Amino acid sequence: MNYLKKAIARLKQALSTLANINQRFDEIKINQGIILSSLNDGRTTKNLKDYEFKVFSQWGEDGIIQHLTKSIEIKNKTFIEFGVEDFFESNCRFLLMKDDWKGFVIDGSTSNIQRLKNSYFYWKHHLNSVDRFITKENIEDILAASGFEEDLGILSIDLDGNDFFILEAIKSFKPRILICEYNPVFGANRKITIPYQADFYRTNIHHSNLYWGASLAAMTYLADKKGYALVGTNAAGNNAFYVRKDLLNDRVEVLSVEAAYSPSNYRESRDEYGNLSYVTANKRLDMIKGLPVYEVEKQAAESL
Repeated sequence: MNYLKKAIARLKQALSTLANINQRFDEIKINQGIILSSLNDGRTTKNLKDYEFKVFSQWGEDGIIQHLTKSIEIKNKTFIEFGVEDFFESNCRFLLMKDDWKGFVIDGSTSNIQRLKNSYFYWKHHLNSVDRFITKENIEDILAASGFEEDLGILSIDLDGNDFFILEAIKSFKPRILICEYNPVFGANRKITIPYQADFYRTNIHHSNLYWGASLAAMTYLADKKGYALVGTNAAGNNAFYVRKDLLNDRVEVLSVEAAYSPSNYRESRDEYGNLSYVTANKRLDMIKGLPVYEVEKQAAESL
């Protein structure tokens, strides 16, 4: 029994030491991000890809977001981000920890949100979270719990599913910066999205994991209707950045979909057994050819 108690004590000490190491490592990453953000201040280019760097984002979104928040006036340093998993890798975590923004995040997994709440940084910052599966029917009620003003700093959407319809359903917030994931496999020209299905989960719908979300043209069509201008995409080819039209200035450049579109090189396709299949380029579209899509401008059913 004494041996077991000692083993448990040693395990707790080891876990505490590991958590402390992770925290110190995060501090180093943040300091590096501060340096990179400062170096970007001297750039004059309007190409968002030139500002990319990664601290906690999946790709180079941290650098782009730093540039945009310095380029336009932000009244309220608040963000809402959903589809965050446990938020450890996310678009807005660097803003939270470096610039002390206030945040509200949503994920459909209880275990993901619990891990976030157990993190060292959750109590250190103004961050609230809920575990809810988002639909167009419940999104407004969920967002109301944030307590934020309508004039939000950033709204970041990454659901790998009903992204178009969720954004369309949001009426109560007018973020100054809008970040939307788009499906690069759908190409640059067609204004298409998956048809709405409240319980959509991409792996269940098609084993390839390539059938989800909306095209860049579809998301931009909706963003334009809501009063936003497309100012760029990331180099990885999956996130689009929009600025509210009343805030546009000479530090950001409005782009067409064709000019902003970035083809993606990452290889996330799966075979029917769930293994990565590493399919690239147009072969990805061939895997989901014929599946139904919805043309958002024509409001008509089509197929890939």
